[in-house]
Amino acid sequence: MKIAISGKGGVGKTTIMALLAEEFKKSGKDVLVIDADPSPHMAETLGVENPEKIRPIAEMTRLLVERSGKTEGSPMYNMNPEVNDLLVDFMVEHNGMKLMVLGAIQTGDKGCACPENNVLRRMLTKLLLSKDQVVLLDMEAGVEHLGRGTIAGIDQLLIVVIPSKSSIRTAQKVKKLAEDVKIPRISFVGNLVRDDDDKSFLEDGLGETPIAFFPDSDTIRKAERQEIPIGSLDQAADDAPAILLKGINQ
Repeated sequence: MKIAISGKGGVGKTTIMALLAEEFKKSGKDVLVIDADPSPHMAETLGVENPEKIRPIAEMTRLLVERSGKTEGSPMYNMNPEVNDLLVDFMVEHNGMKLMVLGAIQTGDKGCACPENNVLRRMLTKLLLSKDQVVLLDMEAGVEHLGRGTIAGIDQLLIVVIPSKSSIRTAQKVKKLAEDVKIPRISFVGNLVRDDDDKSFLEDGLGETPIAFFPDSDTIRKAERQEIPIGSLDQAADDAPAILLKGINQ
């Protein structure tokens, strides 16, 4: 199973993805997390030691250009770069999970047709998983990655939304684009929810009920500030991660 997560900036995508990764691990799955956010911090959230030593794939500029078939002065890319060795060489293991960091995806001089996106797309389409394996993809905020087709091959998209009108508007745009690229399953996940009024606000604005509601947790907020790994927190999100996993598996 390949699951991506998206939403407006600052809604808590990385935190929820890290909690979901822990839940999948507890259920016996072999978990690979791919951090494809241009400002990656999944390593810190998971508690990976010395995250600054992780070499993002996007830093391997020459290799990426060679793999994507881009030649100087040409706008064309090879759409099928070989990436099998990258799947091993750029993974780190921590606490029973694997992590890959793509690094910065966009640069001003390349626009959206960049080698990094091409290699990520190829990785996702080449990954053949057993029933005990799951890939969790932490995307950049907003809708641009959907326009680039970066998440081709994803089985399900989780759209994180908080109780605000701007977050709901972005979530609806993400869903529309996800439908356009024919992602099989698309689900909303509520975050920073304080009470039933927040739940009702999200349900009314989205026109449907999110598959899980994550609380506005002081414990999680303090842990992030103190750089405490999310997996070390006990019931910081109540039973929301388990409910989310159940919703995904239904």
